[in-house]
Order: sequence, then C-alpha cells, then structure tokens
Amino acid sequence: MKKIAIIGSGGSGKSTLARRLGEFLKIEVFHLDALFWKPGWVGTSKDEQKLVQSELVEHESWIFDGNYGGTMEIRLNNADTIIFLDMPRTICAYRVIKRRLQYRNKTRPDMGEGCEEKLDLEFLKWVWEYPKTKKPVIMKKLESLSIEKEIIILTNPSEVEQFLNRISTQTS
Repeated sequence: MKKIAIIGSGGSGKSTLARRLGEFLKIEVFHLDALFWKPGWVGTSKDEQKLVQSELVEHESWIFDGNYGGTMEIRLNNADTIIFLDMPRTICAYRVIKRRLQYRNKTRPDMGEGCEEKLDLEFLKWVWEYPKTKKPVIMKKLESLSIEKEIIILTNPSEVEQFLNRISTQTS
C-alpha cells in the first residue's frame, strides 16, 4: 500500500481515513477539495485538475481522498490500493450536517483555504442519492480493476476502525 485512492460519498469519512492512514503509513495525503477549491468556492478547471493529479500520481507514494468523477480514472489507474467507503446514506447525511455545524463560519482542514463550510440542499440530495446514482458505476469500475489492484470496501464505521487498527498494528 503505497498509492492509495479513497473514494465514497460526501460524509463517508474519506478525509478522516486519509489523514489517519497517512499518519500510520507515513505517506503524504492530498485532499482533492483542498487542491481544487479556491477562496470563495471557486473551482479549478478540469484541465488544471488533470494536470495537477497527473503530476502528483508520479510520486513514489500518496493518498488521495475525494471523488471528482471527471478525474477519478487518473487516481484509480495509478493506485495500487483503492478504498471505497460504502457507508449508509443515513450516516453520511448525519455527518455532513454535523460537519456544517462543527465548522460553521470556518474552513475545514481538508478544504481549500477561504472556503467556509456550507451545506445546501443540492449537496444533501447528492449524498442521499449516492447509493443509487454513483455506487453502481463505482462498483462496476472496482470490479474491473480488482484483478490488478487491492480493493477494500468498508461499509460501516466499525469496519473502518478495524481496518485502521490492523494497519496500526502492522506499522508499529
């Protein structure tokens, strides 16, 4: 596990897992939200996203967290390990609401500078519909990559903790 892509719905725990895994494995973490949102929630172009990611995946080791469907192929194709956080939508929705309250009028550590935490109905709808709209496509993609990559699917917070405990034990 030297090149790790973490994907999943908003609120699934991607950033937290990436940060903790990075600490255990001593691997640099790249939060896509921090890379691609400029102050005031101004997004970067797809071309810039592709260029930055194409350069970063050349590093010897990395952890990326985030979906960004238009550039996901870059990360998945270059990863040796793909972790899909397939959390129940109720947990994800709860977490994005909790995160909004926790970081009210602040910028999260894994978000682009100057992007204060926000929550709108469109994002909440995206999180709620993720299992029906995004998950089938992701599962099909993971199935096609499973021969050459390590695919890890974690479906609840307990599985995430067990996974991290295993990694912690292996690295200490």
